[in-house]
Amino acid sequence: MLNYQLRSITLKDEPILWQMLYFAAHLHEEKGKSLTDAQVDPALALYVTEWGRPGDMGFIAETQEAETQKKRPIGAVWVRLFRGATKAYSATDEETPELAVAVLPTHTGQGVGTALLQQLLLSGKAHFPAVALNVRADNPAFRLYQRLGFVVTGELTNRVGGLSYNMVYRYQ
Repeated sequence: MLNYQLRSITLKDEPILWQMLYFAAHLHEEKGKSLTDAQVDPALALYVTEWGRPGDMGFIAETQEAETQKKRPIGAVWVRLFRGATKAYSATDEETPELAVAVLPTHTGQGVGTALLQQLLLSGKAHFPAVALNVRADNPAFRLYQRLGFVVTGELTNRVGGLSYNMVYRYQ
């Protein structure tokens, strides 16, 4: 069983968020793409640039190496509000943040993503009326989002030409 802890994202964690955005955007699956590609793509960079704005919130999953006691991030989930002219992929309204989540490929299928999402949804209830996300139709996480209560609100062609769904989780 994988041993990991969740903690809140802090301002000093922006480099970790960039790394996780690289995986959340599936850039690791595209030949020749690097972390820099996420940082220079305006549609992706808006999820991390200037982390710590009002409405930014999230969690990091970390493992601890036995020999060195060094903590290593293995996943993250975060939300960000998009206001004014800046819109995200699943933008619904200015009070509903968009969620981004990633788990390192070496740690998927072990409950890390579920734990991160559950913690974010629990914490977000006090701050937001809902949480939105965008997911590729062929992403196995689509079923996880449905199990957690997200519902499809629309379809769109994603940045690589495939089908993606906009989904929303509404707090009761």
